[in-house]
Amino acid sequence: MILNLPKRPCQSSDGIPVTPYFLPHAVLAAGVAVVSTASILIRYALDEGAGAAAIAALRLVFATVLLTPFALARCGREIAALDRGTLGLALASGVVLAVHFATWIASLAHTSVAASAVLVTTNPIWVGLAAWLVLGEPVGRRGAIGIGLGMAGGVAVVLADGGGASGGSNALGNSLALAGAVAASGYLLIGRGVRARLSLTAYIWLVYGAAALTLTAFALLQGSALTGLSWLAYGCILAMAAGPQLIGHTTFNWAVRRLPAPTVAMAILGEPVGAALLAWLLFDETASAGQLVGFSLLLAGIYVTSRADAAPQSPREDV
Repeated sequence: MILNLPKRPCQSSDGIPVTPYFLPHAVLAAGVAVVSTASILIRYALDEGAGAAAIAALRLVFATVLLTPFALARCGREIAALDRGTLGLALASGVVLAVHFATWIASLAHTSVAASAVLVTTNPIWVGLAAWLVLGEPVGRRGAIGIGLGMAGGVAVVLADGGGASGGSNALGNSLALAGAVAASGYLLIGRGVRARLSLTAYIWLVYGAAALTLTAFALLQGSALTGLSWLAYGCILAMAAGPQLIGHTTFNWAVRRLPAPTVAMAILGEPVGAALLAWLLFDETASAGQLVGFSLLLAGIYVTSRADAAPQSPREDV
């Protein structure tokens, strides 16, 4: 007996198209390039007097507002029909994402762009271990080598980092960035499971909305001003919402369903390379020989891990 089951509201009408092998990697690379600008925009907003909690909250608020018309038009019925379990997991993912942004953005006021960006992207080790222990996804020999190279590069960059942001404490900033990495790992792993039940647009709208509410509440409790900021500060935060958030992080959510979770996390290690280059050009944060060695190891780790995808997935396309 053949059942004629209805398609998801946001599912492609093309049935089950085969995703070209190179496409998830290309999309992931573009997302990394866009996300690399986030640290720079955050530093500009901080220099304009915006608080870290306000930046995190407004970034997610702007992103949710921009996404809402499209999400409701394309996925309104899907969202309304969600069961409590799926809805709860999506909202939980948003809370974890809020923790990621709150800790990482705060770290940029206390340490260098390079160190913060590297530490916040050390999630491959956490994702790799959790994917193995919780999801039953073995990392494999090549994946383990790639993660090892990447982590060695991250350690080299941090050890070579000679100074923090003006008036900041490297130890505090580095700890906050590391906490952000652990939270990002949880966000990726929850998303891996929930995305099998939800279209991408519905998922990110729920997650970003939950993160926006969580961060707004945190900012208000902390007494961080959400209004009265400079136009440049608002402009930088809006750019973060449209670029790194909606474009960058959305590509990660798209890729995490088509590639192993450790691979997506490993590719995100390309962010500190781009962020460090921009910090050198704009803030004169020079890279030492040790940092350059670390960046080279990071790139090698990204390459080796991406080559470990011997059997990429071919799920249904959605938006």
